[in-house]
Amino acid sequence: MGGPGAAGDPVMDRDDADRALARLGAEHEAIETSLLALQDHAGRRLLEGAGLTGTTRSRWAAAEALITLLWTSFDAYTAALREAREVRSRRRWPSREDLAELTRLLSGPAVTLPDSAAGAGTADAGLSPEITGPPARPCERLSLEELVGRMNDGYARALDVVVAADAVWSALPARIDLLAAELRRTRSLAHSVGVRPGEHPSGDDLEEITRELTALRGEVVSDPLAFWVPARSGSSAPGGGRPDTGRYDRAARALEEVRREIEAVLAVRQDAEQRLFQLRDVLSRADRTLTEAREARGEVLAKIAASEVPAVSGPATALHEQLAAAADYRRRSQWHRLSPLLDTLEVRAEDELMRARESLTAVTAPLAVRAELRGRLDAYRAKVARHGMAEDPMLTERYDAARRMLWSAPCDLRAAEQAVLRYQRAAAEVLVPRQAGPEDREGDG
Repeated sequence: MGGPGAAGDPVMDRDDADRALARLGAEHEAIETSLLALQDHAGRRLLEGAGLTGTTRSRWAAAEALITLLWTSFDAYTAALREAREVRSRRRWPSREDLAELTRLLSGPAVTLPDSAAGAGTADAGLSPEITGPPARPCERLSLEELVGRMNDGYARALDVVVAADAVWSALPARIDLLAAELRRTRSLAHSVGVRPGEHPSGDDLEEITRELTALRGEVVSDPLAFWVPARSGSSAPGGGRPDTGRYDRAARALEEVRREIEAVLAVRQDAEQRLFQLRDVLSRADRTLTEAREARGEVLAKIAASEVPAVSGPATALHEQLAAAADYRRRSQWHRLSPLLDTLEVRAEDELMRARESLTAVTAPLAVRAELRGRLDAYRAKVARHGMAEDPMLTERYDAARRMLWSAPCDLRAAEQAVLRYQRAAAEVLVPRQAGPEDREGDG
């Protein structure tokens, strides 16, 4: 809308009057255009048809009264401008009386607002001071320029309510609807992988997000101004500010977190069969290793004497039960339960295989010792034979004694080891002089 002009001399001349008429006529057109635009504003039509609550309800009631006051004031402005134009049109060269009348109409307090319009800014009409400004006095008389200034101020205040509400309605409901559509897709996907309320935290989160979006949309539609943040700069421009998207943003982040959780569960569904196969293989190898360890223990106990052989535990029954539970979760598509169970089982199955291998190593250690002693005895026997001393009576006696111990059951490892050592020492004593050569032996004599 337009701005007030400067007051002329106490009595205008013809040129001053014509310029004032032209200026005020332009103001009249600008005011009419603005009021009609406000009348047709999409935000205004929405406000008129909405079931408003809270802040928006009270502020729109005040703005509606203010708009009514604007049209009443515009009608008074129109009537005063029409009267001034009629005085000016009486003659080409206005008389002194005509100029005095034009001065009164164009720059003096020539507009009298009716009682209904003058009282339209009072507390009885429900207008708040931040919308209406100072209340008008009944039957208040204003100049056209004063009336334009007041109308400009009132128009800006009413338009601020309309623009702010329209901005919130344009920004939030559509975004909430898009997020709600994404929520529905996520809920459907979650249901397909067994993520349901009461059974999985993400299912509970989806229910909470659903309730929040439903409540948020209802509040935004009925009370948009509760979600409007005025500009910090204190700008007086209508609609200066922005929609408050805090609650929407939090719901969007929560949904994104749930979506990532669902994707993780989906990944489990895609490779669950392969992981279960690998788990069965690991546990099967662990069981076979334990079986071998138990068999080896029986052999050790039968063949090795005076040796402590550790006991061998049975198969990991608890792990097999959990593996069966995991397979059942897969059959029932309870992927949210299967995911953490597979993670745990994979670690425990590897531990079980390692334990079985360690048990087999511990159980077969005496057999390994016996094999090492046998190998050492045969190695020295071969060395003695290469030097032509295989038939030496002492060596033969000690070899036979050690061999009987190592190839008898049960074998006393301690005694067998001492027998092998005696054979080694005897072989060393026989072989050293022979390895030294004839000259060395003659020199020693």
